[in-house]
Amino acid sequence: MLVKSAEFVMSNSDVAKCPKNRLPEYAFIGRSNVGKSSLINMLTNKKNLAKTSGRPGKTQLINHFLINKNWYLVDLPGYGYAKVSKSSKKTFQKFITQYFSLREQLVCAFVLVDIRHEPQPIDLEFMQWLGENGIPFSIIFTKADKLKPKAIENHVEVYKNILLETWEETPNYFITSSSNDIGKEAVLAYIDQLNENMNID
Repeated sequence: MLVKSAEFVMSNSDVAKCPKNRLPEYAFIGRSNVGKSSLINMLTNKKNLAKTSGRPGKTQLINHFLINKNWYLVDLPGYGYAKVSKSSKKTFQKFITQYFSLREQLVCAFVLVDIRHEPQPIDLEFMQWLGENGIPFSIIFTKADKLKPKAIENHVEVYKNILLETWEETPNYFITSSSNDIGKEAVLAYIDQLNENMNID
């Protein structure tokens, strides 16, 4: 897929105010500082479409970007940046939960994971929550340029083994790096394929 146009549409914290049309949506979410804004900018060929920041938790609203006039890329707040009580830790921001529960236009969520780190409980819990709620998702491993190919392979294998303890099969996944466009074509081709399956022009 060639991204010919990418434009910011709206930011809000109220799912009821998200775009009313029926265009398919692909939501990107992950822990703070996982490289989400950089990945979005890479996918859309825009340096500053999503605001990058060294400060964790920069994205705190639901951000809709219209891509090629026929689908939405949705930038969701990172989870895990706020210091919250134990009772709150498993409860993601209310509007994120509402977004996933109520947004019928959502086709697939992309859960971003920093490939340099061992599997984090908060990421695994979130994937578990998506699975329990029947929400289709893929994993996007970020920052692959920071590791050698063998290390990438090993880290992915560790992830797969942990996931297979509770999942019948491992979710679809992509290896990416925003600094050198690794994985860009694969992610866009996957979205393109899903759109085609829904007969989106």
